[in-house]
Amino acid sequence: MAEIKGDHSVHVVSEAEPVSAKPLPNTPKRVASLDIFRGLTVALMILVDDAGDQWPVIGHAPWNGCHLADFVMPFFLFIVGMAIPLSLKKIPNKLLAVKKVIVRTLKLLFWGLLLQGGFSHAPDHLSYGVDMKHIRWCGILQRIALAYLVVSLVEIISRSRQARNDPELTNLSIFKLYYWHWLVAACILTVYMALLYGVHVPDWQFTVHNPDSIYNGTTFTVSCGVRGKLDPPCNAVGYIDRVVLGINHVYKKPAWRRSEACTVKPRYEGPFKKTAPAWCYAPFEPEGILSSISAILSTIIGLHFGHVLVHLQDHLLRLKQWILIGLTLLTLGFVLHFTHAIPLNKQLYSLSYVCVTSGAAALVFSAFYVMVDIFGLKLLFIPLKWIGMNAMFVYVMAAEGIFAGFINGWYYDNPQNTLVYWIQEHVFIRVWHSTKLGILLYVIFAEILFWAVIAGILHQLGMYWKL
Repeated sequence: MAEIKGDHSVHVVSEAEPVSAKPLPNTPKRVASLDIFRGLTVALMILVDDAGDQWPVIGHAPWNGCHLADFVMPFFLFIVGMAIPLSLKKIPNKLLAVKKVIVRTLKLLFWGLLLQGGFSHAPDHLSYGVDMKHIRWCGILQRIALAYLVVSLVEIISRSRQARNDPELTNLSIFKLYYWHWLVAACILTVYMALLYGVHVPDWQFTVHNPDSIYNGTTFTVSCGVRGKLDPPCNAVGYIDRVVLGINHVYKKPAWRRSEACTVKPRYEGPFKKTAPAWCYAPFEPEGILSSISAILSTIIGLHFGHVLVHLQDHLLRLKQWILIGLTLLTLGFVLHFTHAIPLNKQLYSLSYVCVTSGAAALVFSAFYVMVDIFGLKLLFIPLKWIGMNAMFVYVMAAEGIFAGFINGWYYDNPQNTLVYWIQEHVFIRVWHSTKLGILLYVIFAEILFWAVIAGILHQLGMYWKL
């Protein structure tokens, strides 16, 4: 991901130094807590993707609400934002900085289309290729690419002529110094809210393209004719994607399929109710155009945290601002949700969702910063640090299932009889006499911990996958 493994050296007070308000010399040092936070986010992605079917409480919320999986994307975007000022401050030439940003963006788009566009069918299907009439244009890396591009260009274009490490900067003056970023955020929020509540959503049709469904080839009509609705079938987010991208180019298995209105067993994938409404069978893009515009806000909030890290040279001053902002965002998000003003919704990337997830990211990062960069408890989180320093590699191999797909390609008698399935069944499921617990332990030890060790070996060899 854009800054999924980026350069982020900045002055960090060592654990032997007093935590005081006195500015300290500017000696570059890698921010270990940012690597660990990145590693945690990749580990969470592996956990929720591979164990979420058995443990729906950690999988994506079917519609409104926020489960563990719903924190992964905004955490990534927050981290990307934090890393931007730390990496771009090393490139004083604006033209070179723009070139670097554009090249990284193109790399992200390439890998996003390759991994999530439908070309790769790993790990469960031993085939490759995608019908261009049904390629998925959006995805995780594409959303990160958009946020990275927009926020990086704003950072470069509005780069201040003031000294980048002015010790006189205060909490308020950092906001004033980078006021352009907040103006851009306000414009993004205004456009998002205007489209979300102002666009008229007409009735629409779709055809089921699923050979396993009894309705394969059937065309359904969904009745809407409304404006400002935030329900699954009639929201502006889905409508804009259907018009701009085309309904055949959006995600075929949205989380809403597990909603109470659709499935026989709510929260679990399974057969639909006989009374399930037509939209339960429809596609929906969770990383679509309008929701990705809103997602830029998560990166801008992370960008501010990066500015604080660059300009404020004291632990207490940094933490005071980070924690205050985190608590404010959490409070605002929960108020919006529980007053039913704006529901928490990952699929729509609602304002309340931006606030809650960014506030959570702020507090989680602050906790890591205290434990790792102040108290020096790096060894406790070394597996996460290794993953975070080679996060793109682990994301592709583990989270996208490329390595498991390669292993599954070597089977005995039938494609279900592979080393991966054998380990799941004989080492974990049968030992614990539970599919749910066995799969959870398999993901933790045979995937997350395994790839942490591999990333650690690569770290010792000085090998990193950078974009």
